[in-house]
Amino acid sequence: MIRVVVVDDEALVRSGFQLILGASEDIEVVATASGGQAVETVRRERPDVVLLDIRMPDVDGLTVLRELRTMPDPPVVAMLTTFDADEYILTALHSGAAGFLLKDTEPEQLAHLVRTLAAGGVVLSPKASRTLLHSHPGTGTAVDEEAARVRLLTARERDVLVLVAEGLSNADIGARIHLGAGTVKDHVSAILTKLRVASRVQAALLAQRAGLLDERLRSEVGG
Repeated sequence: MIRVVVVDDEALVRSGFQLILGASEDIEVVATASGGQAVETVRRERPDVVLLDIRMPDVDGLTVLRELRTMPDPPVVAMLTTFDADEYILTALHSGAAGFLLKDTEPEQLAHLVRTLAAGGVVLSPKASRTLLHSHPGTGTAVDEEAARVRLLTARERDVLVLVAEGLSNADIGARIHLGAGTVKDHVSAILTKLRVASRVQAALLAQRAGLLDERLRSEVGG
């Protein structure tokens, strides 16, 4: 059973997410909370996944995220937003969020996204991810240096990185390229070390900026 806490300042959003996710046999919304109650609720309930509103009037979602990241064995946190290109999203991703999704995500997709998060995958809402992945606050030189680090990866590590960027968990990646989950985990660890990033989401952002996903698309079209 995947335990979920939903944090949002609007009661209607909280109840809506609880109703949708509660319809799945393998997901339980153990609590909902506003921003001011978020950290205490998560400490008490110890959920696997937290869906956290990025903009709340009482306590900013980024503040809550940073507090949750200091917990021992912190939950997976995905940010909720109503904006296709929220300027706070990149900050949240670099602060340890495992992804983000829009509040108008189709109900039938929501449970799947929560399962992906719980399995260690990356969730980037398709309606906004391309805009955000291309918006890099650094200089062209910084992007060139990051692209150079991607070239340090082996061919197999590049394949794994592309699948990480597509949001797949280790088990799903293993099934896709016929590797054991433990081997995939080792590849992911090597990728994070070589790219000098701390999370799968940061690796996914870098893969996009380095053009790996565009290369994959071109190869599939060409094939």
